[in-house]
Amino acid sequence: MLKKEANIIVGGLSKAGKMPCPSINLPAAACITGQILAKVPGTTCHGCYALKGRYKFKNTKIAMARRLRALAHGSWTTAMVTLMQNRPHFRWHDSGDLQGAQHLKNILEVARQTPDTKHWLPTREAKLLQYMDPDIIPKNLIIRLSATKVNGAASKSWPWTSTVTDRKDKTCPAPDQGGKCKSCRNCWDKSVKNVIYAKH
Repeated sequence: MLKKEANIIVGGLSKAGKMPCPSINLPAAACITGQILAKVPGTTCHGCYALKGRYKFKNTKIAMARRLRALAHGSWTTAMVTLMQNRPHFRWHDSGDLQGAQHLKNILEVARQTPDTKHWLPTREAKLLQYMDPDIIPKNLIIRLSATKVNGAASKSWPWTSTVTDRKDKTCPAPDQGGKCKSCRNCWDKSVKNVIYAKH
C-alpha cells in the first residue's frame, strides 16, 4: 500500500506541536470516559485542552471526525502500518481516546507489525485494560493508564501510568522547555513507571 492511499484511509495523521513525532487525534467529545470526567471539577479531563483552542477550529474538527469514522475501515490497520515506516516514535491520540476493544486490538497489531517504531498510548479507558495481560503487549508499545483526578494517585491496576499535578512535583519537563518534549522520551520508556504532568 502506498503512503498516499494509507493517508486517505486513516484520515491523515496529526502533528502536536510539542511532540517529536506525529500523532493521530480523535474528537475529545467522543472519549468514553473523558466526556464524563470533563464535566467533573477536579478531574484531569475538566477543562480539557482538546476541547478548546485550536481543537475548536472548523478544519481541525472536520479532520478529527474524519479519523474517527476511519477507524471502521477494513484496511485501517494496514494503512497505519504503512504510515509508520521510518518513524522512530509515534504517539496515539493527542486528542481523544480508545473507542473500544477492537480499536485497542488494532493498535496492538499495528505495533506488532512496526517493531522499529516506539509507540506510546495514553488512555483513561481502564476497563479495556482490566483483563489484559501486560506481557502480551508488544515490547515497542507502552500503554499508560492516566489518572482521573488532579493530584490523584497513580493506578495500581496497571504497570505504566501517568498522573497530573498542580504542585511542583511534575516530572514531565515540557512546561520548562517551551511546551516541547525536546530530547525527553520518558513517555515511551517502559522503565519509567509513572510520568507526572503539570496540569494544563
